[in-house]
Amino acid sequence: MLALILDDSEMNNLLIMQALKPVADCEPVAFTSPVMALDFLRANVERIGVVVTDYDMPGLTGLDVIAAARTIPGFAHVPIVMVTSLDQRSLRHQALRAGATDFLGKPCDPVEIQARITNLMKISAAHRQEQDRAACLAREVAAAVAVIEAREREIIALLMRAAEHRDTDTGDHIARVAGYVGVIAQNLGFDPAEIRILKLASTMHDVGKIGVPDAILLKPGPLTSEERAEMEKHAERGRRILEGSTSDVVRLAAEIAETHHERWDGTGYPKGLSGEAIPLSGRIVAVADVFDALVTERPYKVAWPLERARTFVADQAGRHFDPRCVDAFLAGWDAVTRTCLRAAA
Repeated sequence: MLALILDDSEMNNLLIMQALKPVADCEPVAFTSPVMALDFLRANVERIGVVVTDYDMPGLTGLDVIAAARTIPGFAHVPIVMVTSLDQRSLRHQALRAGATDFLGKPCDPVEIQARITNLMKISAAHRQEQDRAACLAREVAAAVAVIEAREREIIALLMRAAEHRDTDTGDHIARVAGYVGVIAQNLGFDPAEIRILKLASTMHDVGKIGVPDAILLKPGPLTSEERAEMEKHAERGRRILEGSTSDVVRLAAEIAETHHERWDGTGYPKGLSGEAIPLSGRIVAVADVFDALVTERPYKVAWPLERARTFVADQAGRHFDPRCVDAFLAGWDAVTRTCLRAAA
């Protein structure tokens, strides 16, 4: 590793470099300009094991150099040694606050320099090894998580393929709903990982329809009150199918399955929840699900034009839908229409 030596006196640099010659795995590089030393440091962060800097230099002082070095990404744990006179106690306190690790007294003692730098280089090397092990472990964990997530997605896809056998529109519908859900969640400030999980969970929102008889599910006309009551059972059925899982995605899907037909004003089903008593996931999917139902042809209705469906969603803010979710949906209208156009292509 490199030992960066900084002193405006070339003679002092030469003395320190000479003292470091016997230090194993240490390659000293010297600078008389603080600016040049910091530029070199930024370009070689991964190679530098220790910095030795004088305090009294023209332009930037040793304190300035330490403070600047500590702001460089990846340099927080690299030892920095300041060379000071033994009687400069207040200066040493300032240096410690700025991020100094140790001190060397003037005039420099070659034996002390060798001992201090040897120990600090060992500490720096050990820290880098620990960082490498942590990075390796993080990669292994990420790979394992990716495998688990891939298997989870596969299982969900198989489950939804079973649902598609009941309703030929289900596959396209869940893909579009997931797209709209992503738009709403992004505009609500969800982070990418949360959006990914929510979109995947939303694909299972209608899994309870597996238990709805074909005569009702595929009926080309309006449902009777008895048939409507049977259809509405799909929300609780979906929750029962999905509940109890150890998977975060499936637990969220159970929540969505049960609550995506609740209404902001409390007139929805199955529990008649209202306002923020409805989980946010259910409120988001409610907007996406209803909009997609409006703009696509179903056995019992023709597809609405996009602008008519947009107006309906906007008008239902504060009644059927959470106003915040409606605002987030409309704010992403360009992305919504692109999803619709891709589906129609």
